[in-house]
Amino acid sequence: MLLEAKGELFGKHLVATDGRIGTVRDVYFDDQRWVVRYLEVDAGTGVPGRKVLISPASIRRNGSGHKDIAVTLTREQVRNCPGPDEHQPVSRQFEEAHANYYGYPFYWDGPYLWGTTQHPITGAPSVTTPPQGAPPRERTQDLKEAEQQARESHLRSSDEVIGYRVVATDGPIGHVEDFVVDETNWGIDRMIVDTRNWLPGKHVLVPVDAVDSVDWLTREMRLKVTRDEVEDAPRA
Repeated sequence: MLLEAKGELFGKHLVATDGRIGTVRDVYFDDQRWVVRYLEVDAGTGVPGRKVLISPASIRRNGSGHKDIAVTLTREQVRNCPGPDEHQPVSRQFEEAHANYYGYPFYWDGPYLWGTTQHPITGAPSVTTPPQGAPPRERTQDLKEAEQQARESHLRSSDEVIGYRVVATDGPIGHVEDFVVDETNWGIDRMIVDTRNWLPGKHVLVPVDAVDSVDWLTREMRLKVTRDEVEDAPRA
């Protein structure tokens, strides 16, 4: 099922096995793999005064409804989970503590969307495992590469990126209105671009593989396609 992040996912209630936790107010996505890594939950009901990040690995398949997202956690588990610094970006140290606490594999350990698989899974934290028979030098190199990839990965708040100016190869064409998320693997398939300043009243769906780069200083999403190609994209 495809969901618009701001339009449909924000505002959903997160429900633990023993009651409601809170309300989804943002998602953090990986700007390299284009996948949602965490739901940010305003846990005023279940865990008062805390911002809680919940991995899609906790979400129960076929257990969510129109207004609710069911997770396989208890409120006590969430209450005692590591919390990110409210005023700092989500750090790798936090992610490691978060994964270890819940027993999730590290999503950065492997070539696929969720490390060793294309879908979020629960289980013991993973360790980079080289092919059997690999000499020690290759094993060390594999570990170093995994650590480097982990350091280079970045999480971004969708609430922050929504509103960024979209710039095609031949000039500005609109701004980011929303992201379309696939609930089966929590990948971001497309973004909704509002082109009203150039194409009045028109919202189009642009695939994320059309993104060339994101400039966080200038708040721009730069594309590899032309304005005409954006204009010809399917309407949202």
